[in-house]
Amino acid sequence: MATNYRVCFCYLRRFRSVTTGPPESIKALFRAYTSDDQTTMSPDQLLRFLTEFQGMKHANLETAREIVNQFRDFRFYIRGGHVRGLSVDSFFRYLFSDHNSPLNPSVHHDMDRPLSHYFIYTGHNSYLTGNQLSSDCSDVPIINALRSGVRVIELDLWPAAKDNICVRHGRTMTVPVELIKCLTSIRQYAFYASEYPLIITLEDHLTAKLQIKVAKMIHETFGEMLYFPEKSLDELPSPEYLKKRILISTKPPKEYLEAKSNENENKNDWVRGDDSEDEGQWGTNTNSEDFEENEKKRHKHPEYKRLIAIPVKKKIVSLKEAFKIDPKNVTRLSLSEEALEKAVVLHGTEIVRFTQRNILRIYPKGTRFTSSNYNPLLGWTHGAQMVAFNLQGHGKSLRTMQGMFRCNGGCGYFKKPDILLNKDLNGLVFNYNFSLLPVKTNLKVRVIMGDGWRFDYSRTHFDNYSPPDFFTKLEMIGVAVDKMKKKTKAIEDNWAPVWDEEFIFPLRVPELALLRIKSREYDVSEKNDFSGETCIPVSELRTGIRAVPLFNNKGLKLNSVKILMEFKFLQI
Repeated sequence: MATNYRVCFCYLRRFRSVTTGPPESIKALFRAYTSDDQTTMSPDQLLRFLTEFQGMKHANLETAREIVNQFRDFRFYIRGGHVRGLSVDSFFRYLFSDHNSPLNPSVHHDMDRPLSHYFIYTGHNSYLTGNQLSSDCSDVPIINALRSGVRVIELDLWPAAKDNICVRHGRTMTVPVELIKCLTSIRQYAFYASEYPLIITLEDHLTAKLQIKVAKMIHETFGEMLYFPEKSLDELPSPEYLKKRILISTKPPKEYLEAKSNENENKNDWVRGDDSEDEGQWGTNTNSEDFEENEKKRHKHPEYKRLIAIPVKKKIVSLKEAFKIDPKNVTRLSLSEEALEKAVVLHGTEIVRFTQRNILRIYPKGTRFTSSNYNPLLGWTHGAQMVAFNLQGHGKSLRTMQGMFRCNGGCGYFKKPDILLNKDLNGLVFNYNFSLLPVKTNLKVRVIMGDGWRFDYSRTHFDNYSPPDFFTKLEMIGVAVDKMKKKTKAIEDNWAPVWDEEFIFPLRVPELALLRIKSREYDVSEKNDFSGETCIPVSELRTGIRAVPLFNNKGLKLNSVKILMEFKFLQI
């Protein structure tokens, strides 16, 4: 009997997010796949539901049996009876479980294309613990980024005492951290969340002597994990080819000398070939004769230059020059978010063409002192692979970024839409005017019900005297012509609201669309209370009824809160 009680306890803990019975629509669905006099759904009937309604074409009888074994009613364990299938309650619990995710948990994109054909999960100033001016530098945010699936880590290298190298945000009050500590942590966690290549972008403010030291340090730390080609590449390798490899991307040493000589005449240029957000700052002690002498020696050290797998484009003086393509060499170009906004007005098509072979990195403007972020869609819609974000902060933009990179199994890479990669018969690329495209699909979303708030929030969190009044807001994020907002009615005084409302979203570019799902508690006299949110890529949605987990306002997954929703793509 003690064993049976333990089974019951574990069972109740596992399914505590659903304590209400199934709504009528779920009962009707259960009856549709069983006969009227049946109290259980057999594995064969469940399989038919999975393939027909849920669109799980690869499911088989073994899949159905595993679900039955995991979600069958615990009372059968106590009685020792033979379980032939799922009751309507256990069927409902399965639908509401983490096993019924709206996203495909595995890598399923074609990963054999050149690296430039993918969007890559990219961090900005990856070593900062907080704001851009006075927070500590540490390896902890780097570790957190790698554990969350980030595939591009940025390190700013500066001289330190006793001929050492530190990582810090230059010309600020941030407390530095030793480079070797960051490199060691990167080696340990590089492939914790993903086997696909890790790229380290270096913003280098070092002398030639220290560059040699960095080269040795990187070699000794990463060893055979490092990838650096013997000669310049005319096409980048694929993520599949580069599995478990680390790539370095920075400006070749000799180009710092060129940049230094042009610094004064281009001081206010907002297009740069490096990834610095500090205008005109290419090194330290710019008035020192010793520094000038070291600058002249930079190009004589192949040890450092040979490390660079993806070189950064030279200092450029105009947008027209910025997006010129060298057919023999691939490069990386960095633009601030402000520079991108200006560039797309006159050079949108050239940007798309450039990003078909080369890497474009976008970084936050220098005035984002609080580590806020910008809308990533402008970069994505023009093919920018590295839309670099401050991962220390919070907010809508960061949740959009996190949502998009839940796709493709969360591996940190997802393939760009074909319209950003293809050329027509005349060799022309897409003209980036998405309003000219026809509607590709209509997404039907049915918001069925929600539950779990009672376990993640106190009884008086939303209202001191009565149960909460929840409603759900849906926001389609994507290209301008695909944006749309909808919301359900508020259900009064109910911890497990049933809405059962349908909405249609016409989409021209579903590959770049994200569905933001926001739960709010209605308040007559004050601002509606936050009660959960998530953002999921539309192109990755699994059809059928799915349990959508929500996150708190810091981006952390809530333990129990989910919304049961149905997704269906309607043919045009």
